[in-house]
Amino acid sequence: MNAAALPTGFIGLGAMGAPMAGRILAAGIPLVVNDRDAKKVDALCAAGAEAAPNAKEIGRRCARTIVIVETAAQVRDVLLGPAGLAAGAVPGHQVACMATIDRHALRAMTEELAARRIDLIDAPVSGSTEGAIAGSMAIFVGADEQGARGFDGCFRAMAKNIFHMGGLTKGLEIKLLNNMLAQTNSVAVAEVLAMAAKAGLDLPTVIAAIKVGTGNSAAFELRAPRMMRRDFTPGGTNDISYKDQELETAFAKELGVPVFLANVSQQVYQIARGMGLGKEDGSSLIKVYEALSGMNRDRADP
Repeated sequence: MNAAALPTGFIGLGAMGAPMAGRILAAGIPLVVNDRDAKKVDALCAAGAEAAPNAKEIGRRCARTIVIVETAAQVRDVLLGPAGLAAGAVPGHQVACMATIDRHALRAMTEELAARRIDLIDAPVSGSTEGAIAGSMAIFVGADEQGARGFDGCFRAMAKNIFHMGGLTKGLEIKLLNNMLAQTNSVAVAEVLAMAAKAGLDLPTVIAAIKVGTGNSAAFELRAPRMMRRDFTPGGTNDISYKDQELETAFAKELGVPVFLANVSQQVYQIARGMGLGKEDGSSLIKVYEALSGMNRDRADP
C-alpha cells in the first residue's frame, strides 16, 4: 500500500487535540489515535477513528502523524521513547509537531529523527477550544511549503488560516510571540474586571462597552465573558501558559530584547498556580485579583 493510502496518526487528545482530531475525521481523513486517557480515545473511536496502544503502533500503521501534547519531554517520549513512533515508523514517515515546546529541543529531535529518515516539522496552533471545534484556528508552519504538503488536507480541516513562516522552528517563534500578547492581555483583562466590579459597575455593560471601544482585544472577547460567568473550564490551563512564558522569556533573552510585561504577567500566572488554579482556564486569573483586593470570591460575578 502506498503512503498516500495509509491513515494519519494523531497523538494527544486534550482540550485542543480532541476537537482538532474530530475536524480531521469529519473531513473524511482516516485517523489512528493515541492518548494516555483511554476515555478520550474511546470518544474519538466512536466518531470513526481507530485506536493504537502506543505511538510505536501509530508509526507502523500510518504514513504521517500529528503530535499535540504539552511539553518537550512528552513529545520526545512519544517520538523517540521505547514505545515511541520512531520504533515503528518506516523511512519517509512525516511528523507535524503542533505543540508549543522549546525550539532547541525540537531541533534536536528533528536531527535524531532525520537519521532514521523521519521528517519533523513544527506547526503550532493558535485559537481557543471553541476555535478548534469550529475549525477557525490559525496554524503557524515551520517548514517550506513542500515539507508541509503531506499535511495539507489535515491542516485545511482544522484551521481557517495557515501561515508558512519559514524553516524549522519559525512556526514556534511566531507562536511564542502570539502567546505573549494573549497572556499579557489576559492579565490586563483580569485587572480591569476586578476594578470594574469593586467600583460597582455593571459587568455586562462594561463588557459590551469595551467590546466596541479601543480597549477591545481577542483576549478580552474570550476571557471577559468567562470571568463574568465564572466559567473556568480549561481551554488552555494556567500551567500551560506559565510553561509557554518560560519559553517566551528565554527566547527574548537569546535575542537580547527586554520584555517587561511578559516577565511581570508570568508572576500573576505563578500566583494563580500557587493558589491551586494551575489546571483551570486563564480566565481564573480573576480569582488572583479578587484575593489580592479583598473581594468575596463567592459572588455571582467578579
